[in-house]
Amino acid sequence: MRFEDEPVPGYPLPILPGHSSPGRFERVLRAGGFAVTTELAPPDSADPEEVFKRARVFDGYVDAINATDGSGANCHMSSVAVCALLTRMGYAPIMQISCRDKNRIAIQGDILGGAAMGVCNVLCLTGDGVQAGDHPQAKPVFDLDCMSLLDVARTLRDEHRFQSGRKISSSPRVFLGAAENPCGLPLEWRAQRLAKKVAAGAQFIQTQYVYDVARLRAFMDQVESLGLLERVFVLVGVGPLRSAKTAEWMRANVPGLHIPDALIERLRGAKDGAREGRDICVELIQEIREIRGVAGVHIMAYRQEESVAEIVERSGVLAGRTPWYPGRDTPTTTHRTAS
Repeated sequence: MRFEDEPVPGYPLPILPGHSSPGRFERVLRAGGFAVTTELAPPDSADPEEVFKRARVFDGYVDAINATDGSGANCHMSSVAVCALLTRMGYAPIMQISCRDKNRIAIQGDILGGAAMGVCNVLCLTGDGVQAGDHPQAKPVFDLDCMSLLDVARTLRDEHRFQSGRKISSSPRVFLGAAENPCGLPLEWRAQRLAKKVAAGAQFIQTQYVYDVARLRAFMDQVESLGLLERVFVLVGVGPLRSAKTAEWMRANVPGLHIPDALIERLRGAKDGAREGRDICVELIQEIREIRGVAGVHIMAYRQEESVAEIVERSGVLAGRTPWYPGRDTPTTTHRTAS
């Protein structure tokens, strides 16, 4: 058994006071560090090396890696399997769980199984409808939704029992998260929705892409007014856009995604759209990090994963801190030397 925070095989690190997991991701957040997470797109393959290859591009630049669970209702290697492979190498995964494909029996089994393999972070999602993906004929489950899934996971961890009431002998030591969309309509409901997720058990939030900082500021003001800043860590979703055409497609097809016209015009006028998209992402991160209550960023760079290192480096958000990665002697904080 190997936990994500172990520098060498052996016993897992203890849970610090006020923590619910032994994971590095939670430690960074509770220590006041500005956390950086990203997503690994699971391969359409049974080859573990394809997972390791995709993870290596993030080495030393992110605190945790999301393993998506049938994102967009498309079939890939399972989230729990990707997490098992990542923990084997010492990465800190965030296991996404979608309610679309499994009932509460299977989901509770996955939470226990993931924790047994060293997964310390779980992101609870309702999931996209099957009609959005490559198997529209599949039967959707949705036995739970995000709120009830959070409650089930918290019950396993804190009350040491299944939802049925049957006791478990060892509880999963996990840090629980959920998703939110600060720019979704109606705007005035978003903070209240986040509050419900916190009440259900969410300890960290990863948001949908944010390209409108003004809307984000208004959302965070509402979160603060509800007294949530001391109860949840908010990581704001960002990502590089390849072109104005990409931005227009995303705005038209991704529910709740808001991309201002001015940003699209800037991309349209650029000689190199992909480069301009990375520049915009860096600028957004630098603005976002100054907003009160923002604890980090979640960089979603679909098919541009190799750009994450550049974006993190140029944004300066790590402030000299180098997240641990496989090959480091220990998972302690170190600083980059000037090159």
